[in-house]
Amino acid sequence: MDEIISSTANPRIRNVVKLIDKASERREQNLFVIEGFRETAMALRNNFDIHQLFICAEAGGEQAYNDLPAQKQNIAQLIRVSKEVFSKIAYRESTGGLVALARPIFTKPETLTLPHNPLLLILEAVEKPGNLGAILRTADAANVDAVIVCDPRCDIYNPNVVRSSLGCIFSKPVATCTTEQAQQFLAAHGITAYAAALTESAKSYHLIDFSKPSAIVLGTEADGLSDAWLHTTQQIIIPMLGLHDSLNVSIAAAVLAYEARRQRGF
Repeated sequence: MDEIISSTANPRIRNVVKLIDKASERREQNLFVIEGFRETAMALRNNFDIHQLFICAEAGGEQAYNDLPAQKQNIAQLIRVSKEVFSKIAYRESTGGLVALARPIFTKPETLTLPHNPLLLILEAVEKPGNLGAILRTADAANVDAVIVCDPRCDIYNPNVVRSSLGCIFSKPVATCTTEQAQQFLAAHGITAYAAALTESAKSYHLIDFSKPSAIVLGTEADGLSDAWLHTTQQIIIPMLGLHDSLNVSIAAAVLAYEARRQRGF
């Protein structure tokens, strides 16, 4: 265990801040930031490589470290920090005194291992980390088999994704690719896609048979789905009974995923 770092100007602390703030640094260093006991534990249980673990005893970090799963033995480096330093690298107060640097796992659809009757969520051009994180949390809760992110506009390992997913980015396979590659993958595996859309031709989601191999496709809140999906895919809609014409994309994902899970008997 290293000495306690008490200066926010320490190069290792400054590097954590860089990784929090800049996607370019995360790509160059092949590292991303995990904040919190629960999130770190989920990463370890799902075979993510923890490069460094920063522990703040004053924030409960020693006990949190002791409570981590057995895979903690594989953590490359443990670093103690003061409370002042920890507040520089921790966004939340309820982190359990742990912040980790981990190696990302990048997955392509063709490497996914799926069951015989898969249920997938596909997100096109997602740009808000908070929405992506919330959808990943839904994917875990509804036991979706995988999430495919097409043409992402945000870093899937943005700290806000990790935080808002409550670590569920680690619990389900998350693949990235182009829209064309995703469509080719679905066709090759006999998976029917259903595109959430605000069009007159869209069919109410409760009339769709999600009991067979299915993929629910959602676009951005600003632009919706591209023509590549809308012109080739059965369109579905969640009826809006109030003044607004749509739901937040993460809420829509939850409604659709749970309808599919309901049809499959939970």
